[in-house]
Amino acid sequence: MNKKRPVNLDIGTIQLPITSYVSILHRVSGVVLFAAIAVFLWVLDASLSSEESFNAIKECIGSTFFQLIIWASLAALAYHLVAGVRHLVMDFGVGETLEGGRLGAMIALIAAAVLIVLAGVWVWA
Repeated sequence: MNKKRPVNLDIGTIQLPITSYVSILHRVSGVVLFAAIAVFLWVLDASLSSEESFNAIKECIGSTFFQLIIWASLAALAYHLVAGVRHLVMDFGVGETLEGGRLGAMIALIAAAVLIVLAGVWVWA
């Protein structure tokens, strides 16, 4: 191993390709979905425990904070779905080249952005 090779320890100067960002965001969206499942299971449990807690949950769902949680969960689901489909397409051998990977990443980001905006319109309309 060459001990004289340059070492860049400044994280701010490292330029990652777009495929790296798509992959990292896919993992982050999976973690967000895992946390969202816990929140929604708690809401389901609370709504089924009694009539009073059902009415409290019903009131809470109309709040801006809870709508933001729903939108974030739908956004994570949309992104995770689109990135997952991208990976499945790549498993079939489509877009495995460097240029194909970049194009697939751009398409995934644009499709996810459209779905996230549509989810926001659906939640707040």
